[in-house]
Amino acid sequence: MTTQIFVNLPVKDLKRSVAFYTALGYTFNPQFTDENATCMIVADNIFVMLLVESFFQTFTPKPIADAKKTTEVLVCVSAESREAIDTLVAKAVAAGGATPNPAKDYGFMYQHGYEDPDGHMWELAFMADPSAVGSPA
Repeated sequence: MTTQIFVNLPVKDLKRSVAFYTALGYTFNPQFTDENATCMIVADNIFVMLLVESFFQTFTPKPIADAKKTTEVLVCVSAESREAIDTLVAKAVAAGGATPNPAKDYGFMYQHGYEDPDGHMWELAFMADPSAVGSPA
């Protein structure tokens, strides 16, 4: 079986979050969607569970971080090109997101990102020259 990743993010307003990510082009699995949660499909084996905060809280004894005030996690997703990154960031801003950091061009890698309406930070990276990173030892 192929390894899958499920990132779980707390959201204040599930409908608002679904509208935001739909505007970015993401789709959702209706089998894992109800009034408390939805499963956003990022790629074949990458999913983001958007969970209403009260439901998210049932999975942890710790308080939920306010992503507008603190950084809980930086989610980074690869992109096929600089243009794909710029397009997605523009869609995020148009849908109510923000860009807390400017784009960065390292020559071998281009990076930019956005913040969703709940404050979750999404980084996007395009490796123009993957050989610059080298291979794992």
